[in-house]
Amino acid sequence: MAEKITPYKDSQLGKKEQVTKMFDAISGNYDGLNRVISFGIDIKWRKRVVSILTKKQPQTILDIATGTGDLAINLVKTGAKNIIGLDISPGMLEIGKKKVAEKKLDSTIEMVVGDSENLPFNENTFDAITVAFGVRNFENLEKGLSEIYRVLKPSGTFVVLETSVPTKTPYKQGYSFYTKNILPLIGKIFSKDQSAYSYLCESASVFPHGKAFNNILDKIGFIGIENRPQTFGVASIYVATK
Repeated sequence: MAEKITPYKDSQLGKKEQVTKMFDAISGNYDGLNRVISFGIDIKWRKRVVSILTKKQPQTILDIATGTGDLAINLVKTGAKNIIGLDISPGMLEIGKKKVAEKKLDSTIEMVVGDSENLPFNENTFDAITVAFGVRNFENLEKGLSEIYRVLKPSGTFVVLETSVPTKTPYKQGYSFYTKNILPLIGKIFSKDQSAYSYLCESASVFPHGKAFNNILDKIGFIGIENRPQTFGVASIYVATK
C-alpha cells in the first residue's frame, strides 16, 4: 500500500480536502509546470494514451482527475461521442472549461466537479476510463480503483498514465539527481506554494509503480493488465480491462 503523503502536514484537513486546496492554489501555473518538469514529453505520453484507446473505439469516456482538461481534449481524437472530465478541484476545472470552450468542444466534453472515490455514475456506464497523473492523489487508492471498476462497462478499457521511478542504471541515478536538485529550483519559479510542490515530488516517489500497481489492479478485479514504461521509466502507462 502506498505511503500517505499529504500536501499540508500540519493541516487538520484530510488528504482529499488538502489535495483540493492544493490544486486550486496552483491551477494557474499547472500546465506550465507540467511542460517544464517533463521537458514537454508529457504531451507525447498523452498521445500514446489516445492511440491506445483509439483502437478500442469507445463511445463514452470518463477522464478522472482531468485537471485542466489536457487529456480529455486529446481524447476527442478517439472518436468518442461523449467525454466527461471529472476533477475534485473547481479551480483546475475552470481553466479546463475555458480550454474546452476555446476549442469549441462543448458538445463533446463535459467538465464536472466530482470525487473519484464516490463517482456520481451508475454501474457499467463508460466504455473507457482514463486517469493521467491522478491516482497517486486518491485518499484511498483501492476504493478509488473499485469505483472505477464499478462504472466501467464489462470489457471496457482502463488506462492510467502515472509517474514512476526508473530501476535501471544510469537512469535511476539521473532521475534521483534531477528530482533532488533540479526540481526544487523549478518549483521555486513556478509554484508559490512550496508545500504543494513538495507534495507533488514526494507523492510521485512513494507511489507503487510497475508490478506493485499491477498487483493492486489485479486485486480489484481487472484483467489483461499491462504496464508500459515510458521514457526510461520516469512514467508508466497501465492498461487493464474489466
